[in-house]
This record gives sequence, structure tokens and C-alpha cells, in this order.
Amino acid sequence: MTINDSQHQKRQQRLKEKVDFRIEAAQLERGILIVFTGNGKGKTTAAFGTVTRAIGHGFRAGVIQFIKGKWENGEKNLLEQHGVNFHVMATGFTWETQSRETDTVACQQVWHHALEMLSDPDLDLIVLDELTYMVSYGYLPLEEVITALNHRPEHQSVIITGRGCHRELLEMADTVTEMRPVKHAFDAGIKAQKGIDW
Repeated sequence: MTINDSQHQKRQQRLKEKVDFRIEAAQLERGILIVFTGNGKGKTTAAFGTVTRAIGHGFRAGVIQFIKGKWENGEKNLLEQHGVNFHVMATGFTWETQSRETDTVACQQVWHHALEMLSDPDLDLIVLDELTYMVSYGYLPLEEVITALNHRPEHQSVIITGRGCHRELLEMADTVTEMRPVKHAFDAGIKAQKGIDW
């Protein structure tokens, strides 16, 4: 079916009216809680894309990375040059340490920095990368996380990433995106690549 210019214009006008109505209805101004979860690739990448956007607009951001450890991190290399404060859990991947006690201590140490960020009114955006695992593994009490999120400065936005996000965090979030795997190069035996995967 071919759509003529008049039909196209009418369709686009209806769309414009719907979009304009939604924009007019959304007048609250406050920080939001975003969750990037699911089994697909791209959760941390999406979070860092948002940090880059915020920095580009002159906002201040901080990043807490659970699990990633001492891996070289391209985003950290770049964003630290633009004033983004990073704190990374010292032990790295939990399947490497295989020590609940060591991982719990390391998690608590980096969580202390997260609490400082979550109470800092000068920070506009905070990323809690892979936080979901810390809750599901029992390294961080869910109640403590929820309390910190609820008591942060009103304008401050927070992004939580990781698989298997706890139901209560999903419920309190303003925006939730679930990444769904369709294909992944690693499954075809392609090595993770610097500048693409990390």
C-alpha cells in the first residue's frame, strides 16, 4: 500500500499531538532511578553512555563498580579525565576469588564510597555497576541499599546495572530496561575485544 503525502501528514500530525500531550503531562523534576538488567550484553555500556551524556551537559557523575576488579577499563580511562570519580571493588570477579568472606569485605569497602556519593548533593548522577549481584549474593543487605537510595539528594539520578535485579529495586525504579540476548560473538568463540567489550 502506498501512502500519499496527505495521508502521511495526517498520520504524523496525530503522532505529534500524542507526543506533545505526553510532554505536557510530564512536569515533575527530580532525579530518577534507572535499572539496566537482563541477560543480554550492554547494561554497563548503556550506563556509561548516560554518564557521557551527563558530563557533556556539564553535570557531575560518580561510578562505583562491583565485580569488574582490576581489568583495564576504557570508560574509566576516558571519564576520569573529565572529573568522574571511580571506585572499583578490589577483588574483581567473584568467580575468581571464590571467597565469600573476601568478596563481602571488598564489597563493603566500595559500598562505603557509594554511600558517600549517594549523600553528595554535588553529584548529579551515580552508577552502581553490577550492584544487583551484591544484593543477590548477600554481600549487601537489600534494606541498606533501599534506604540509601531513598535518602539521596532529590535531584540526583542513579543507575543500577546487573542481571537478576531484585524485585523491590525494580518496583522502586522509575525506568527499567531489560537487555535480552539474541546473539553474542563470544558464544561463537570470538574473543572479547579491547575497545568493544571492555
